[in-house]
Amino acid sequence: MRFFKIIFWVLWRIWFYIMMGLPIIVMFPFLVISILKEKWYPYFFVMARIWAKCILYGTGFYYKVEREEVLPVGKSYMFVANHTSMTDIMLMLAMVRHPFVFVGKKELSKIPLFGFFYKRTCILVDRSSSKSRMAVFERAQKRLNQGLSVCIFPEGGVPDDESIILDEFKDGAFRLAIEHQIPIVPLTFADNKERFSYTFLSGSPGIMRVKFHKAIPTQGKTLNDKKEVKDAVRTVIYHQLLKFGK
Repeated sequence: MRFFKIIFWVLWRIWFYIMMGLPIIVMFPFLVISILKEKWYPYFFVMARIWAKCILYGTGFYYKVEREEVLPVGKSYMFVANHTSMTDIMLMLAMVRHPFVFVGKKELSKIPLFGFFYKRTCILVDRSSSKSRMAVFERAQKRLNQGLSVCIFPEGGVPDDESIILDEFKDGAFRLAIEHQIPIVPLTFADNKERFSYTFLSGSPGIMRVKFHKAIPTQGKTLNDKKEVKDAVRTVIYHQLLKFGK
């Protein structure tokens, strides 16, 4: 039985990466055109959402979402979620209709095809470089000034310790949100780690539950309130993970 599981995992993982590349190849000319000018980013974002849904459905994932509110259009937000899987990127794109820009680790830019567009549309950060971290704020501020939203996984990466339900949050997302006085929208992903973890011989098709929480306002907050806001957001996600049985 273990032998057949290994065969399934290997073939299924290969299929996942095929699904990552296939929609990009099909949409390649349109994707390239959409990144030629920054003001065309919303068109790229639409295609990125199609790409994400193709991967999720094509790999056998389906999502069940509960929304506490419907976000008004025409506003910028800071979207944050717990981080346990590569599929967090796809699920975030599938869930959020407001055009946003990811802030993510530069290592992902090395993935063939995906990396070509990733490094041209996302805000990359080298966590070992303080200069890189400062550049993130400048680029994020520029994007927010253009009317876009930003998405950050505030744990800063996937926790190394398997027993950690939710790691401590970094300050970046909350500092940006307060400086720009934009609401923070927490999302809780329940099943991504079980469905598709970073352990190669693991995972399976199935449901991905998502809780889309109410926006947490930052209007009137200052950087002195950063820890309070950060703790409030983390508490929302943490308690929801406990409700999901994590």
